[in-house]
Amino acid sequence: MGKQFQRIEPTHRDFIERQHIFFNASAAPEGRVNVSPRDVAALRILDPNTVIYLDRTGSGNETAAHLLLNDRLTLMFCAFEGSPTILRLYGHARVVPRHSPEYDTLLAAHFNNTEVPGARQIVHLTIDLVQTSCGMNVPFFDYVSERDQLTRWAEAKGEAALKDYRRQKNTHSIDGYPTGMFEEIEEAIKETTVL
Repeated sequence: MGKQFQRIEPTHRDFIERQHIFFNASAAPEGRVNVSPRDVAALRILDPNTVIYLDRTGSGNETAAHLLLNDRLTLMFCAFEGSPTILRLYGHARVVPRHSPEYDTLLAAHFNNTEVPGARQIVHLTIDLVQTSCGMNVPFFDYVSERDQLTRWAEAKGEAALKDYRRQKNTHSIDGYPTGMFEEIEEAIKETTVL
């Protein structure tokens, strides 16, 4: 039976930090629902009701597009070893554009001021519900290692080619919704210049 909490409790934090993968789910009011796997190493718990994760360049940018239209986001963690557990974080999220003052502050405070190759943006989730449930139908899996292909791909491309790639692949969702990616970055830079 599922249990609900208003915040991330210490036992929840411990569970989250032991995982290797989580999944994020988002949707616009119309169109497709997106579910994507993410690396727990990119996630930081800022406080019991706030998490962020450093998002990397990929073949799409569905989450960013959805959050502009509907700020709901769910993160799900599954136990693939040990006791069967599923933990979901529900809340409202937004994208923090790369190179914006907030992005730079979060990067310095929570990621040792270090970007992984292909860093694209930070997703900021304010949690309004934590739910745990059994994961009895989740199979056991053995963790072997992280894949390094995305890192090698981003390093080989270089910053200029990554920017071109994002312009080609990351400005609209598969349903045609804009992600706001370059508009937000340019606006954030303008605001910084004006200040």
